[in-house]
Amino acid sequence: MFQFDNSFARDLPGFYLPAEAAVPPAPRLLYWNTALAAALEIDSGGRDTAALLSGGALPQGAESIAFAYAGHQFGTFNPQLGDGRALLLGEHIAPDGRRYDVQLKGSGRTPFSRGGDGKAALGPVLREYLMSEAMHALGIPTTRALAAVATGETVLRDRPLPGAVLTRIAASHLRIGTIQYFAMHGGAEAVRQIADHAIARHCRAAADSDNPYLALLDHVIAVQTALVARWMAVGFVHGVMNTDNMTLSGETIDYGPCAFVDVYSGGAVFSSIDRIGRYAFGRQPQILHWNLARLAEALLPAIIAVQPDGQQQTEALIAAVPGRYYAEMLNQMRNKLGWRKSLPDDQASIEAMFAALEGQGVDFTTFFRGLTDEVAGDSILVPQPLPVAEWLVQWRQRLSAEGGNAEQRLAAMAMANPVVVPRNHLVEAALGDAVDQNDFGRFDALLAAVSDPFGLRSADDPFTLPAPADFGPHVTFCGT
Repeated sequence: MFQFDNSFARDLPGFYLPAEAAVPPAPRLLYWNTALAAALEIDSGGRDTAALLSGGALPQGAESIAFAYAGHQFGTFNPQLGDGRALLLGEHIAPDGRRYDVQLKGSGRTPFSRGGDGKAALGPVLREYLMSEAMHALGIPTTRALAAVATGETVLRDRPLPGAVLTRIAASHLRIGTIQYFAMHGGAEAVRQIADHAIARHCRAAADSDNPYLALLDHVIAVQTALVARWMAVGFVHGVMNTDNMTLSGETIDYGPCAFVDVYSGGAVFSSIDRIGRYAFGRQPQILHWNLARLAEALLPAIIAVQPDGQQQTEALIAAVPGRYYAEMLNQMRNKLGWRKSLPDDQASIEAMFAALEGQGVDFTTFFRGLTDEVAGDSILVPQPLPVAEWLVQWRQRLSAEGGNAEQRLAAMAMANPVVVPRNHLVEAALGDAVDQNDFGRFDALLAAVSDPFGLRSADDPFTLPAPADFGPHVTFCGT
């Protein structure tokens, strides 16, 4: 089924614990990601797919282990977390030679379960399948779901729920929290070992630099600033940006309390456990900076072992994070707004736009798609609140003054402003039908829609419409 290697298990003893999946009573394949499987040349497994991807049997060549990691959770450091409900089966070698982790999520208890059952309910499994495929279609780096399997058992949360297992594919499952764990428990040598593995997986050029661990930090800063800028550009709220949920690869990981902004608000929070708004939509860039500082602290023993005066360069890299983030965000926003030139006051103009949108009840996705439609000449933005209307005057003047190739402008805007995102009311309705009624019709339709986010649709298409007035407040949960 897979072309497995197990370099992590082979090369890093002591950095994980062996674990076995619980055997499900009646596994049933719900979803198989045909496009992803084809791209990675993964065989379906035939009649045994459900058993192989739920813990009923191990695929040939698999060696199931649970990762150790730590993490700052809502700003508080937890020195030992780890894979409490996930197992790494191995690393699939794709046709291009790249390695991809294959992980079962929700397959039962591990040594890191901390009293939990290690299982997953159907709703969170389907949410991650849907959201990760939506993010992939939007061009945002993400882990992806290869399969969703119903286990045939009941898991107990706030109520009895059908159980399921997700097969997750990732460039790796190494996190900021992974480095933190080994800095805490193993010191400079352990950090060097795990960092060397990360360099081999994600930035091989760093191995030839004067200080590979400083180069690794620089690489993670680059991919994470680009990632969060892309989140912000489409209105994505991760919801739980703990350091154990930030990957070294720059992929989005973990889709528990995530959501897309409906009416624009920098303070948008959807997570049931984020009571102080630490991970609110508009705070994500600041949390990114904070998390990367924690990575720098964890890598510092290895950096200094190579270069005794490396702390100053490390601090300089962290100090530069906000500037690197805003450069990435400006590139995203210029495409969304149709700006073909870079001007000194671009950041101020973008900040003025968001200030104008704040508190005005303007739907985030519809607003930006409306700009695209206006440039295309298909429609004119509906009447907007006065602050927004005043900003739009300036936007139109900017486009007029720039001139340039109209087709190129429109093409960039059309691929930066999606028509469809996983709107929260549609997600909840689809998951409700699947979990409570075993009816997957809405989920199938929504999955197809979010897999084509830039395709043209009619103005009254239900997948493009904002949430109804009586929807909300929307609350999401971690799914553990």
